[in-house]
Amino acid sequence: MRGAPVCPRCFGPLNEPNIWSSAWRCDAHGDVLPLQPPWRPSNGALEALTSNARVPVWLPWPLPANWLVSGFAAAGDERTRFRASVVALTGPSVLHGPADMLIIAEEPGVGLGANFAGLPGPDPGDGFATGPPHATIELRGHTVALWCAGAAVPGDRAAYVGEALGNWVWTVTWPAEVGCLIELEDLTLRDLRDDDQALDLPFGAFSPRLQWNRA
Repeated sequence: MRGAPVCPRCFGPLNEPNIWSSAWRCDAHGDVLPLQPPWRPSNGALEALTSNARVPVWLPWPLPANWLVSGFAAAGDERTRFRASVVALTGPSVLHGPADMLIIAEEPGVGLGANFAGLPGPDPGDGFATGPPHATIELRGHTVALWCAGAAVPGDRAAYVGEALGNWVWTVTWPAEVGCLIELEDLTLRDLRDDDQALDLPFGAFSPRLQWNRA
């Protein structure tokens, strides 16, 4: 049985909608879009995400060598549909064993990408995009610039963020060294909502980065 939704900005508990308000409310962050319990990697989970997503569901394709899809998540509900999407990947790091990557698309103000990046959010914050980009990615034939999310990001991860199609696109990796994939791999992102997909996705074990409901 799937757990209860949590706050996308802090993973804290939410107060459910009631007769006075249709919004989910976090005691710390006010009205928020509920972050739904994550899905383990499967084609059925992917269908549940893409069929209700109002934002892209980005996947690097082809995947970096030896990387696997390891789960999905989304923020939103039946009323709003999903306004943030997460695709989790797991693969090898350079020095520290297994590595994790999250690709997040979200509308401004949701705060999920900043939460995973370890920032107060809800968006990248002061100083974003003030200098040359640190990396680029390709999507739908266009080059999108990404910037490191800032010195406030905890040292155990690397986070890059840019804007695409009116939404934030975040990449967050653990350990931090895996951020070099973003700068060096020339990643191309595909929106898994598009009709022309015939991808045989390799699924791996469920990502620990999506297990915020565990005891």
